[in-house]
This record gives sequence, C-alpha cells and structure tokens, in this order.
Amino acid sequence: MFCGFTLGSALGGLIASQVLPRFGWRILLAGGGVAPLLLAPILGVLLPESVRYLVMKSGAQDRVASVLQRIAPAADLRGATFVGAAASPASPVVQLFGSRLFAGTLLLWLAFFMSLLVVYLMTNWMPTLLQQATGASLADAAFIGAMFQLGGTLGAIVVGRLMDRLDPARVLFGIYLSGAACIVLISLSTHTRWLMAAAVFAAGAAISGGQVGANALSAAFYPTPYRATGVAWANGIGRSGSILGSLLGGILLGFGWLATTVYALVAIPAAIAAVALLALGAVLRREERFRSALSPPR
Repeated sequence: MFCGFTLGSALGGLIASQVLPRFGWRILLAGGGVAPLLLAPILGVLLPESVRYLVMKSGAQDRVASVLQRIAPAADLRGATFVGAAASPASPVVQLFGSRLFAGTLLLWLAFFMSLLVVYLMTNWMPTLLQQATGASLADAAFIGAMFQLGGTLGAIVVGRLMDRLDPARVLFGIYLSGAACIVLISLSTHTRWLMAAAVFAAGAAISGGQVGANALSAAFYPTPYRATGVAWANGIGRSGSILGSLLGGILLGFGWLATTVYALVAIPAAIAAVALLALGAVLRREERFRSALSPPR
C-alpha cells in the first residue's frame, strides 16, 4: 500500500522537472491541492473499515461479514459471530506508556523521528543540493532526486518480503545502516553523475523503503485496541522530525555548508534510526517470550 506514497512522490519529482521550467511552481501547488480533494469522496465510498476495529464495536457484525465476504467470497459466513480483543476503558495514549510498551514506544518514536528527518531533508532539498554539488540544471536535479522515491518503491517491496521471512527489526537495522552508507556515497560521487544517481536510488530504497517497513513494524507492535493510536503517535513524532529536516537543509545551506558536507551529516540520523530499531527488536523478542510464558501448554 505504501508503494503508492513513494510512487506518487517520484511522479511528483518527474512532473516538477517538466512543469517548473515551463509553467512555474504555482501550477504544481494547484495540482497538489486538487488531487486529494478529488480522491477523498472515492476513498469515503470504497475504503472499508478495519475488520479488527469493527469487531470491537458492538452491533457491527453485519459490516464485519460484509468486509470479510469481499476478501473471501467463497466463505459461508451465514450466522457467524465475530469476536476479538475487547476495547480498553483506559485512554489509548496512556496505554502506550504502560510497563510493557514504554520502552518500545520511545524507541519507535526515536526511529520515526530520525527516519522522517532524513526522508524529508533528502526529498525537499535534493534538487538544490544536487545543483550545488554537480552544477546540474534544476530539471536534471529534480529528475535525479526522483530516483530517491523510485528507489523507495522498490525498497518497500524488498523490505516487506525480507520482514516476512526474517526478523523484522534486524532487517530494518541492516536496511537503515545500508542507507546511511549510501548517503555518504552520494557525497563522494558528485563528479560522477551516473554513480550519484545510483547512490540516490539506493539511499531511497533503504531509507524510504525502510520507513515503510517501520510503519508495518509499529502496527505489529501495538495491540488492536490502541494500535491506531500507537501508529498515529509514532508518525506524529516522526513528522516533527520531517519539519526539522525540512528546516535543517535551509539552515545549513544558509550557513554556507557544502552539499557534500550536508549529505555526510544526514547519514548520522539514519544510523541512529538503525540502532533504535535494533534495540526495538530486543524489546519485541522479550515481549514474545513473555506471551509464550503466559500461554497454556497444549
């Protein structure tokens, strides 16, 4: 699903590289505003509610059956009753800081903050940094910058496949660490255009693709009654990082920093995100052992 986000971001870069020289930036903003307004009613009609959420709501049995029937048309659900986790009377936000979730919540927040700082700094300032580093035109720089999100699309698919087969946290640790190395490679390849484009693509596959994996990991970490709250707060904290990343690029360039130096610096938060996710893996394994200890023997 998140491939749509990275594909859309890449398409935005490709469109910008063609539209900016001819029509200016205003037409881009107009298109970016109209598109979601057209999409909203379509999603309102066609997008089903989460089955797990509907099960927690009393009186939603018919809606649950309707959604499941769309997933498995051949299943006979007549007279079926659906049960699941009961809604918690406590505030979902408070639950995020319970003894079993506290450490994992903070580690997720740190990983999201650092990851989205890198994603938005790279996305927003890539054309400017590439222009400064290589002397490329704005259109060429926007085209190379789009490689970051195209890489993110492929990376999301590969990361998801690896997370299904291997330990998810360790997969993300390796992916983010690889992303940090690729960002450093960008700073070292300013005189070789094809190598820089390849490094941008690989960095996008690791960092943007890794962020997709981190979203999936956060959803798996939280129990159903407050899963949406946990994921939303992690993304909210992450958006604080995206704001800082967007501002940081302008501040550093305003101080006269070279693009190569900025790229080298951006590798640091990527490495921090990698370490945070590795530590989260230890928390998840501890939680799994705790659940196994509570499970009755078969």
